Parts: sequence; structure tokens; C-alpha cells
Amino acid sequence: MKINYLPFAVLALWILVQCAPKEKSVTPEEARAIAKEAYIYGFPLVDHYRIFYSYFVDQNDPEFKVSFNQLKNIPKVYTHEDRSVQTANSDTPYSWAGLDLRGEPIVIIIPSIEDTRYFSVQLIDGFTHNFAYIGSRTTGNKGGKYLIAGPDWKGEAPVGFDEVIRSETNMVMALIRTQLFEPDDIDNVIKIQSGYELMPLSAYQKQAAPAQPASITWVKPLNSEEQKSNLMYFNLLNFWSQFWAIHESEKELFERFAKIGVVPGKTFDPESFTPEIKEALAAGMQDAWKEFAAYNEAEIMTGKVGSAEAFGTREHLNNNYLLRMAGAVLGIYGNSKEEALYPIYQTDSDGQPLNASTNKYTLTMQENEMPPVNAFWSYTMYELPSRLMLENPINRYLINSPMLPDLKRNADNSITLYIQYESPGKEMESNWLPAPNGPFFFVNRLYWPKPEAFNGTWKPKPLVRVQ
Repeated sequence: MKINYLPFAVLALWILVQCAPKEKSVTPEEARAIAKEAYIYGFPLVDHYRIFYSYFVDQNDPEFKVSFNQLKNIPKVYTHEDRSVQTANSDTPYSWAGLDLRGEPIVIIIPSIEDTRYFSVQLIDGFTHNFAYIGSRTTGNKGGKYLIAGPDWKGEAPVGFDEVIRSETNMVMALIRTQLFEPDDIDNVIKIQSGYELMPLSAYQKQAAPAQPASITWVKPLNSEEQKSNLMYFNLLNFWSQFWAIHESEKELFERFAKIGVVPGKTFDPESFTPEIKEALAAGMQDAWKEFAAYNEAEIMTGKVGSAEAFGTREHLNNNYLLRMAGAVLGIYGNSKEEALYPIYQTDSDGQPLNASTNKYTLTMQENEMPPVNAFWSYTMYELPSRLMLENPINRYLINSPMLPDLKRNADNSITLYIQYESPGKEMESNWLPAPNGPFFFVNRLYWPKPEAFNGTWKPKPLVRVQ
């Protein structure tokens, strides 16, 4: 019997056509535009994953803090030795937790803290949205019990909890800041930190844990430099996005992303593309950085847009992905404006970029010109391009309001800060914020800012280049 193989060949060809990835049909021009859009959308997520992985997954990483659903207290402030998070503060010792909410909610218990000491629990979802706060501003210092639940939890809140807080994503970072008044105050902070408790709901109820979710095969992240050009960036975006459902407002966006293989939970393989498409994807990534640079120069460096706009809830950001990217680049995990404001100094009063290898700078404030806060303020130095704190001869990374009694006053009772590479002399060293021997920027932080910081009554004092 002679077999006619033609129908089988036609069927096989039809199957290949149907199963071929849709991204194969995208043009280089379209691929480049979508890659730019997906990169801007994804940067905060991918960079957040880099830090999340180093803090809570990779136990061999020097930055590793603690395994999931446990709390790690750091009994010190950040210094030049901390290299994972750009633009971290050095005012408040941190406590960290990575929450995996797939199995059950997590309980956070806060002890009573004296009213004069600021603290906050910043809850950050997988998008880097600040979806909720516990702390001095929002819940007070009396202490309490809080239940953090993921999007899939259907249970009833037990009696005795102050609040049930819902997250849009199953992966959450809890970041606790506890104010340090001065170096000798660290023992008091350690005592407070020891009173913070975090545990799964079943452990709190002393019941058997529910069925555990599937184990995760984690993907190694790219480092900060690799994220700028490596096409596996998109694979990390796919991996991280699997831990929540696509938001209703972003479904059309992800339909577009799918044309280049950006699909939550799927593997992104650059080698599946033609050389022309790969080149277009790489060009789209560079286009994203060019758009960020233009946005930074036109909007952020000019003061038109600041931290008040860049950090907050999904509703606050309103799907402004370039703004969200800018916040992550310039200071990932920045607080929402009600919790803290961050006027950033990238230029001097003449609009020139800051560079202490050739210049010295001063910042002078009268008593009524100091940052208006309910808690405290600070000025913190960062070197460029790393955006990290720098080693310096007096081990000083900031000048803050608790240091006011030790700062030298001018004849009119104002205070002048000296921002420069070399010491201004022993007599004025108390007012010296050491700068690197090169480019830098520094950040003014206002914790729990007063209304005048929002309504324009108060303006940050300019940084003046010494002639």
C-alpha cells in the first residue's frame, strides 16, 4: 500500500505556523519601540528583583539579610560599605523582611515606642509601589498588630488585629526605619528593634501551616550595569511578573509586550530572534535610557518634578512609568510624599553639575529656613555614578537635625554647611559634609514633612559654588 505523506506534511507545516512565536512577525521598528516601552515599564521591577534576590534569596551574597517571612534587624545605619541599594539613608537603622504571601498572610507586631522617636514600616509591592504604611505618622507609637495579606487570600481576619492590609502582589518588601538620635542612642534602637515581631498567621495562631505553595526556581539577576544593555533583562521582567495577575489597566500594554516575548512567567530567549530584531531590542533599551536622561534634565534637575511625584501607590503614580523609572534610578524605595520628601541637589545655584574636584560649595540656612518637619531632616552625600555613600576621613555621610546643637553658628545665628572634598579647617569641621573628589549629588530628606513643605511656603536653600 502506497502512503501519501502530503497531508501529513501539510498538517506539520500548519502546526509549525500556529506554534511559531508571534514575536517573529514584528518589524524591527516596532520591536524597538516596544522594547523601549517595556524597558521603561520594567526597570523598577527588575532592579527591585535584583535587590530582593540579594537580600532574601541568595544566602551567599554579602548583602543577604534573612530568609522569607522572617525579620532581620540591622543595628547600625548605612555606610559606604553597603553597596546594594543606591541612595539609601544613613539616619535610621533598618529592619528588613521579604514576604512571600502565596501561602498565607503575615503578622507584623509593633511594640510601644516613645512619642518623640520616629519609626515607619514601609510596605512595598513587586512594582515598587508603596501600598501601605504603619508608623508614627499613620498609626502612632502605641504599638499594634497588623495582618499583611496577598491578592489570593480569602480567609477571615482574626479578632485582635488593628488592620488587615492587602497587597496587589504576592511578593512584598517590608522596610522598617527606626530613628537614631545620635551614635550613643544605638542601644535604645536595638531594644526597640528586638520588639518588632513578624511571623506567618498560622504560627501566630499556633496552628498547623496550610499547604505550602510550589517551590520557586529563582533566576539569577543581572547586576546594575548589565541591566542597561543585556537582553536577558526582559527574561527577568517575565520571571518577576509571574507573582501577580496583570492589572486591568495594563492588559493592553502586555498584549503589546507579548509581540517581543515579554509575557509573565514565560522564558525570554534572545536567540529566538533574528539578528535584526535583536539589534532593534538592544536599541530600544538604549532609547529608554536616553528618554530617562532627557526627562531627568528637563523635569527633575529643574525641580519641576521631585520625590513627591515619584513615589507612592499605584493610584498616585497613575501608570506614569517614566516617572516610576526615574524614582527607581534616583532612589529606589523612596517614601511617599506624606512620609518623606527628598529634594535632590544635582546642580548648584547657577545650574551647573556638582563636582568637588574643582569646586567648593556652601548651603546657608536661617532658623526659619530649615526644612519643616514633624520628625527630622538630613542632608546626605552620594558619589556618582554609583549613587552610593563614600568613604571619607571623618566617617560622616550626612548632617541632620539631631546634630544641630553641635553645628557652628554664624554671627546672625544662621548655619552654613560646607560641601567640599577637603576639610574647611578644624574650626568648621563640625559643619563639613565631605564630598568625593569628583562628581556627586546629595539629598535633603524631610521625614514626616509639615504642610509648608508641600504648599510652596518653604523652598530648599540653594547650593552656592564658592568663587
